[in-house]
Amino acid sequence: MNTGNEIERERDVEIFSARLTPHRSLNRTGFLAVMLFLSAVSFVTGLVFLMMGAWPVFGFFGLDVLVIWWAFKVNFRAARASEEIVVTPSELRVRRVSHRGQVVEWAFNPLWVRLDTEIDEDFGIEHLYLISRGRRLRIAGFLGPQEKASFYNGLVEALNAAKRGPTYNPVT
Repeated sequence: MNTGNEIERERDVEIFSARLTPHRSLNRTGFLAVMLFLSAVSFVTGLVFLMMGAWPVFGFFGLDVLVIWWAFKVNFRAARASEEIVVTPSELRVRRVSHRGQVVEWAFNPLWVRLDTEIDEDFGIEHLYLISRGRRLRIAGFLGPQEKASFYNGLVEALNAAKRGPTYNPVT
C-alpha cells in the first residue's frame, strides 16, 4: 500500500555488467567430429594389429579413445564455470559459479573499491584484484592478458561513474 509519503527508490541502474566464462575453442559438433575421427582411426589401426596376431593391441586402441573422451568431458564440465560482475551506483557485486554449480557471491561498496593488477613485462596483466576494506578478491581469471587489460579499463570507468554518483537529467 502506497500512502504517498514513502520515497520509492527505483532499482539501481547497472553501470557495468559482465559475464565471464572460460574460452573453449571446440564446440559439441567439433567434439563429435574429433571423436568419430579418432574412433575410426583407432578401429582401423586396431584391426590391422588384430590381423597380425597382436590381439591385445586392439583393446588398447579402444582404451585410448575412452581416455580421450573422458578428458574432453572433464574439459567441458570445467567450462560450465562463470563469473558475473555488476556495478551499480550503490553496489559492486561479484557472483562466481563453479563448474559443479556452487555459487559464491561478494558485495562491495563501489566508493571503497580499488583495482590492483599484477603485471608481467612480457605478457601484460596476469592477475586482476578487487580490494576493499582489507579484502582482496581475484577476478577475471578466465581472461587472457589483453582481455584483462580491456576489462580493467571498462571496470575502472564504471567505478569512476559510480563514484561520481547518479546524474540528474530533467529533460527526460
